Amino acid sequence: MKHCGTLPFLGLLSCPPHSSGCAWAETRMPISHTASLPAAIYLTSGDRGVEFLTVSITVSTFHYITKMADEEPQAIAEGEEDEETPGYKAPALKSLDEIKTLDADDPSLNTYKNALLGGGQDVYAPADDPARVRVLKLALVVGDRADVELDLTGADLSTLKDKPFTIKEGVEYRMKIIFRCQHEIVTGLKYVQTTTRKGIKVDKSKVMVGSYPPVKTEHSYMTPPEEAPSGMIARGHYKVHSLFTDDDKNIYLEWDWAFDIKKDWE
Repeated sequence: MKHCGTLPFLGLLSCPPHSSGCAWAETRMPISHTASLPAAIYLTSGDRGVEFLTVSITVSTFHYITKMADEEPQAIAEGEEDEETPGYKAPALKSLDEIKTLDADDPSLNTYKNALLGGGQDVYAPADDPARVRVLKLALVVGDRADVELDLTGADLSTLKDKPFTIKEGVEYRMKIIFRCQHEIVTGLKYVQTTTRKGIKVDKSKVMVGSYPPVKTEHSYMTPPEEAPSGMIARGHYKVHSLFTDDDKNIYLEWDWAFDIKKDWE
């Protein structure tokens, strides 16, 4: 097996940055045309193999602000959606017991399986909660400022859109997602968000979060840095629809929230 690293036709590849507990193990497909993005990676045991594959794609938020600040933002054309990777088919899910017993006499595979299963931590399987993923928080992370968090564990998330984040124009920021996996390994997690302004869709982005073991420890993923747009046209109120899902299109959480781009933090 090859670790994430340098391959002649790929350049430098690595597991997704800023992820906590990601269990991905090996590069799979050429992404020379997107070499700055995290690699597509998977764990396999050769021809006999169990496979955990995911593809990392990041579409920059506010990409329309590449225009001059005094130009009107252009809406994304109807039907312009994120596309699945050509030829990619999500692997069949395998239970923890199947993974543990697969090629048990292969030392190198056992090392990978141990990492994938949480490094020896007990499987977290609360009897009163059958969900495989619980999304706990979404946080705005900006430099040395205190994180601004949205609690996503409440029974009624509809009020979140009435409590917008304030983002100062031009600052660099990240979004952090905090979640827990339960019962079984979860593969190919992804975070998708659609941003609108005045009823017009201005951005849709998808970030591959990774594959994680079912342990009590909370996992976190921080998106790559983004620069907030600036200028009079960019300032204003934005609405966001967020979705936490996976390669098998299981929907773990959907919610709506909002943010305001302002000249300053107040």
